[in-house]
Amino acid sequence: MEHIYKRVILKISGEALSGGEGRGIDEKVIFEIANVIKQVNNLGIEVAIVVGGGNFWRGISAKEMDRTTSDYMGMLGTVINGLALQDHLERIDVETRVQTAIEMRQVAEPYIRRRAIRHLEKGRVVIFAGGSGNPYFSTDTTAALRAAEINADVILLAKKGIDGVYSDDPNTNKNATRYDDLKYIDVLNKGLKVMDSTATSLCMDNNIPIIVFGIEQPENITKIINGHKIGTIIKEG
Repeated sequence: MEHIYKRVILKISGEALSGGEGRGIDEKVIFEIANVIKQVNNLGIEVAIVVGGGNFWRGISAKEMDRTTSDYMGMLGTVINGLALQDHLERIDVETRVQTAIEMRQVAEPYIRRRAIRHLEKGRVVIFAGGSGNPYFSTDTTAALRAAEINADVILLAKKGIDGVYSDDPNTNKNATRYDDLKYIDVLNKGLKVMDSTATSLCMDNNIPIIVFGIEQPENITKIINGHKIGTIIKEG
């Protein structure tokens, strides 16, 4: 079967890995996500993953702390999530590599673009942790940056508690409208809370489609790969 995507970036928020708790790691949830990633990997799709760290620390949330220090703390949280996801993938025989933007050679490889691409070509799942390695940039921006660097066909933006892009927060506004299709410029002009403006602009400049969907049903990932219309797609035209 011919799939519309050959190489994908899956962006998973830290909150998505925490289950219903909102904090820490829910191993059952990670195992469910890992099983779906295995299914996609078995289809011959090259899968790279960018993990967030909001289930441990969100840099922008700091009130009394230096923002740069707070952001670096958040980056370390993404490494914890990346190692947890790697462990669960390897338990089900999916060869996986974690690469970090901040070097910590005892636990992961440093991010090297050519090495990451080689891993993908060999059928390994690559997890990008440590954000971009720079403060003031979100892991959404990391996903856009890595997608551009490795020539990914699409970013699959897995959200917790929402199944697409809405005109307003559907959890507080019952009249919020869900969009099936959007242009990058619409996301920026309408101020839609999909991903931060830096990430959206980077995707727009490099023409990288974004599909926003709910992670509560991890099998949505496989459905998207198989061509089903799930969630909201953001692209040019």
